[in-house]
Amino acid sequence: MNYYLINKTFKVMTKINKEEVKKVAHLARLELNEHEINNHAEQLENILEYIKQLEKIDTDSVPPTTRAIEVVNVFRKDEKKNSDCTEELIELGPSREDKYFKVPKILSE
Repeated sequence: MNYYLINKTFKVMTKINKEEVKKVAHLARLELNEHEINNHAEQLENILEYIKQLEKIDTDSVPPTTRAIEVVNVFRKDEKKNSDCTEELIELGPSREDKYFKVPKILSE
């Protein structure tokens, strides 16, 4: 017997059949032929069987995690750097006036 979680209550789920696959395919706007429907039903059933096996594992002593591999941020010291590329950056813009980008006026006075 398979079950899945909906709104924190367990519902009993029988074997996945072709009608359920057709319904989900319709909701997902997928066009599946009969072979694909049978194939997906079988694959989904295999996935649920694997989940059933995983549920037998005692995980009470395992702390919950958000990732399989721990991620640690690598920080570096912020350092001020002088750069003189203003002219090059201004040249990349479509229009300029002195050392500023020139843009169309969007606000009226």
